[in-house]
Amino acid sequence: MIVALDYPGAQDALDMATRLSPELCRLKVGKELFTRAGPALVEQLQAQGFEIFLDLKFHDIPNTVAGAVRAAADLGVWMINVHAGGGRRMMEAAREAVDAGTHRPLLIGVTVLTSLSDADLAELGYAETAAQRVTRLAALAADSGLDGVVCSAQEAATLRAQRGDAFKLVTPGIRLAGDAAGDQRRVLTPGQALALGADYLVVGRSVTAAPDPLDALQRVRAELAA
Repeated sequence: MIVALDYPGAQDALDMATRLSPELCRLKVGKELFTRAGPALVEQLQAQGFEIFLDLKFHDIPNTVAGAVRAAADLGVWMINVHAGGGRRMMEAAREAVDAGTHRPLLIGVTVLTSLSDADLAELGYAETAAQRVTRLAALAADSGLDGVVCSAQEAATLRAQRGDAFKLVTPGIRLAGDAAGDQRRVLTPGQALALGADYLVVGRSVTAAPDPLDALQRVRAELAA
């Protein structure tokens, strides 16, 4: 379980962390929060015992991405990601950067954002459906030496069959039954995602917006256990 700390500032994120447990979840720090609070926040969360998924989706020329990935690895984070759309040379440079460091985080490729539908991709000029594009980018990520990909849970079963058990599948867009989808287009419940082959489930407002976030997290765990 990975809880997304989608907050505009450090204090809200730190306050939420105190209401959770590192024994039940890891934490995700994304672009807005990291841009405002920086590495110091990551270090504070790690000091509370949490492993961190640094969700910055690096996408640039190979040398620039390699440097960014190296800096992220030096923070001691558990997982980092790059856009698979950056291509083979970029992903291979990122993999070489993490392999060369003293701390080796999981390196994950972003396939298709879960906010994008087939219609959105068509508007961008892609002839592929979301599922087709995810499959192709996941294959490229695997060939480039990445540890896994971010994908919708709806694509998890196909990718698990194609890529095997060792390839990590990180699935955002997870909602508890009855929760609103928000700005996600391709969402599933935790139990559905697990059944389809997901390894790591990213949960946001279903936990962080709950009156009792720890209770909500325990409900997710109970659903998974069932």
